[in-house]
Amino acid sequence: MLLRLSFMNFRRPRRALPLRVPLLCVPVLCLATFCAVAQVAPSPDAPPQGTAGDPNQDDQQQPLETLKVNVNLVSLYFTVHDKHGALIPHLTKDDFSILEDKEPQKIKNFTAENDQPLTLGILLDTSGSQQNVLPLEQQAGAAFLSRVLRSKDEAFLISFDVNLDLLSDYTNNAHALARAMDQAQINIGSGGGGGMPSGTPRGTLLYDAVYSASHEKLQQETGRKAIIILTDGEDQGSTQKLQGAIESAQKSNTIVYVLLCADRGFYGRGVYTMGYTGDSAMRKMAEETGGRVIDVGNNGKKMEDAFAQIEEELRTQYVASYTPTNAKLDGTYRKIDIECKGDGLKVLSRKGYYAIAPAD
Repeated sequence: MLLRLSFMNFRRPRRALPLRVPLLCVPVLCLATFCAVAQVAPSPDAPPQGTAGDPNQDDQQQPLETLKVNVNLVSLYFTVHDKHGALIPHLTKDDFSILEDKEPQKIKNFTAENDQPLTLGILLDTSGSQQNVLPLEQQAGAAFLSRVLRSKDEAFLISFDVNLDLLSDYTNNAHALARAMDQAQINIGSGGGGGMPSGTPRGTLLYDAVYSASHEKLQQETGRKAIIILTDGEDQGSTQKLQGAIESAQKSNTIVYVLLCADRGFYGRGVYTMGYTGDSAMRKMAEETGGRVIDVGNNGKKMEDAFAQIEEELRTQYVASYTPTNAKLDGTYRKIDIECKGDGLKVLSRKGYYAIAPAD
């Protein structure tokens, strides 16, 4: 069953299909926190019970009577590449340093993650500009899901055009997701909602799709989370702006990958006489969340290779956590830099987080 969504408001249980609801005007903001356990990589999204005091002091050195005091920890999932783009595994805690707003932070937990459950959101562009590449996206996307999904993993599928459609809710059944993906169809109609009158052409609700997937599907999930967008990067008519979509992904600690599927010959014709401009916005979104853009054009082999790269990266991640030296929960954005020892090594990680007080 396909559900048409102006925006999605999902609640537990996670597999229950949602009813249509109005646009959520104000996102509920929550800083990801979790239980601090030395030597074990914690989930970045669970409520914490930890120690107070000096954030640069090890947990084992804290007095027992302080254990009931909540503290915040920031967790970062990231990958490391060499100057040729190859992934670098087997690095240690001592190979990295973390700066928050240029202030050094002490890494409390560190590990290489390859077995923690993975939660994926697949966003499929079904607007008119994707007419010639949709079959390639469906074929390569189905093959990717069949390879990457394990018993502990789950994924959902949303198509976006003039509307947002939940084609499949959370499942670890790759065959079910492939069937749902095959049902996606190009839609160049008109739609209302989102503050726009019925019948007004709305184009491609790309930013709304990222916001909805991040805020209403992934916000409450724990562990490794990623959104993979198959699109040409062009947005038309979204209620959300680019920055709002980026912030929603950052607040849910979700990495965004973009497979740039652009049939360049489509642009310059009809209503698309302005030409192709979608790549720069997608690069900003991916870089700010710790992902990247892979330009595949309308080439099926490049698309298969891109999915293979993403699969390898998702299985070759590091996770590090720290207690910020700036303990204020004032809602401000904190810039994060991860530095890695070694010539030409580059770290891909989200660029920051919002210091929001956890819910009571």
